[in-house]
Amino acid sequence: MERQTRAMRALSLQAFPEPEAADNQPTPIEQARTERRRQAAASHAAALRRARAERAGREARTAAVAAQTAPLGRTA
Repeated sequence: MERQTRAMRALSLQAFPEPEAADNQPTPIEQARTERRRQAAASHAAALRRARAERAGREARTAAVAAQTAPLGRTA
């Protein structure tokens, strides 16, 4: 079984050789992961900005409604 495993790995390396990466150069998989993380971070930041803006809008409307319906003090 070990001999077969070694043979399969050797055939796999022949069919799909690993690209030689220069020192300190990220591999294509690492580049793709980095790009996905960057896109996810940008999407997350945009979602936070939108949620904060919506919350601020709701709070402003609530404050405006509360100011309009506040009871007036008696003068007499």
